[in-house]
Amino acid sequence: MKKLYLGVQRFINDEQGVTSIEYSLIALLIALVIILAVTAAGTRVCETFRDVATMLGGAPAACP
Repeated sequence: MKKLYLGVQRFINDEQGVTSIEYSLIALLIALVIILAVTAAGTRVCETFRDVATMLGGAPAACP
């Protein structure tokens, strides 16, 4: 019984798993911000190319 109690105590006091979860969440948030930034920038670039093509008299490109 004492061995089980000590095992549970060791499991509760172990912070290694918590740290890896925190790092995973931080990495997920960074990846999300990068994806949103690239998507927004890609849309702006496509709009700019469409405007330039229209000014030059060409057919405007289709943006996704």
